[in-house]
Amino acid sequence: MPDYALEAAHGGLVVGIDEVGRGPLAGPVVASAVAFTAPPSETLSSLLDDSKKLTARRRMLAYEALMADEQALIGIGAASVAEIERINIAQACYLAMRRALSRLGRTPDLALVDGKHAPKLPCPIKMVIGGDGISLSIAAASIIAKVTRDRLMTRLAMRHDAYGWERNAGYGTAAHMQGLRLRGVTPHHRRGFAPIRNMIEAEAHAA
Repeated sequence: MPDYALEAAHGGLVVGIDEVGRGPLAGPVVASAVAFTAPPSETLSSLLDDSKKLTARRRMLAYEALMADEQALIGIGAASVAEIERINIAQACYLAMRRALSRLGRTPDLALVDGKHAPKLPCPIKMVIGGDGISLSIAAASIIAKVTRDRLMTRLAMRHDAYGWERNAGYGTAAHMQGLRLRGVTPHHRRGFAPIRNMIEAEAHAA
């Protein structure tokens, strides 16, 4: 389970940053930045973990607890499909992180970032591999980003109902690929990603 050791060891305002949506074939990438102005309570801490390890119900409980916590500063940022195509997915993830941090409301003394490749941020950075299972701040950021993006993809699924985005969040599941074969590519698909690019090229050759 993640804990608050990294944050406490540094002192000052420490923010955890994580992104969601690097791998899907559709939709934006979403990042979140979460900083606690005081160590989170035992009750809140017990809800926090890597968002991928949590059930949807537990993730929503954690999300609601974070949003209601007056000591949690939260920033959310995204990079669009058009931006992903223009600057590549890695740079789009960094852009979403910078946007999330800019919406935190305060400049932190340190950013704990999940992963091994550092984005350019206006504060010192410590990269933490597997950070959403180590740091409570990063775990909180992963939950906020995951719930935010899942909700966005569910809204998009209401307008594009053939792809199962409300269930697969844009990942290339069998249902999503079947929808692509039946309905084709939407403006929300990432045309630079190989499965979508190959489909577009195949259609162009067949025309």
